[in-house]
Amino acid sequence: MTIRIPSTAYLASAAKEFVEAMDERKVYAFVAPMGAGKTTFIRAVCETLGVTDVVNSPTFAIVNEYTASITSGTIYHFDFYRLKNEAEARDMGLEEYFYSGCLCFVEWPDIASAFLPDDTAYIYIRVEADGTRVLYDKPE
Repeated sequence: MTIRIPSTAYLASAAKEFVEAMDERKVYAFVAPMGAGKTTFIRAVCETLGVTDVVNSPTFAIVNEYTASITSGTIYHFDFYRLKNEAEARDMGLEEYFYSGCLCFVEWPDIASAFLPDDTAYIYIRVEADGTRVLYDKPE
């Protein structure tokens, strides 16, 4: 999968394309540098899934919970940027979230990689010189 987002005007269509490409996996880990648009893209995906809650970065809360009307389920949105070590991740009880059967979108997944399910879908975001964001699921 490769999705190009030349500008924010393409976010809704990119999110729709992403949702259509999602499979049975429940955990999606987003890997990208600071400012690449992880939260912005996850917000667009959540809107596509029918979330009407405010979707913002859970940087300080670590996890936000949303309700999706289209999937009739809960979505967990994580941001592990502030976690200092694996022990902090473990103490949160991450496995309960990741194996709950609910969709989980994870920003900055490296610190919690030991807890992610084997079938976690890794989504990479690259920022090109012209500002285009490129999402892909195979490391380059």
